[in-house]
Amino acid sequence: MKIKVNDNVIVITGKDKGKTGKVIKVYKKTNKVVIEKLNMRVKHVKKTSERAGEKIHFEAPMNASNVMILDPKENKPTRVGYKKLEKGKKERISKLSGVSLDNISSVTKAAPKKAPAKKTKSSKTKVVKA
Repeated sequence: MKIKVNDNVIVITGKDKGKTGKVIKVYKKTNKVVIEKLNMRVKHVKKTSERAGEKIHFEAPMNASNVMILDPKENKPTRVGYKKLEKGKKERISKLSGVSLDNISSVTKAAPKKAPAKKTKSSKTKVVKA
């Protein structure tokens, strides 16, 4: 499976289409993912002699084919490719921009521009009296 925990994904189909979130859990055998605050369900718990009944809200798993990884540079949905490293390891890359998905710190973001130095007005202003 090409999706891992802590990946930012966008839902491409279903009731939460267009929403983005972070992957909390991945079920490889069933090809499902759990996304933070998406695909919410309600479970009704019957009352017992020890506690009152309640409604529990939780994130349900959804099929991994219903989500796409967000490109960290462009912030758009992208497919996942692989690149071989020198040591024989594989690294996940974005097909859209070619940026590594495993090492997010490799994304080069533009540094914020520094504010120009404030110019002080000269004290040589003329005061005209009427």
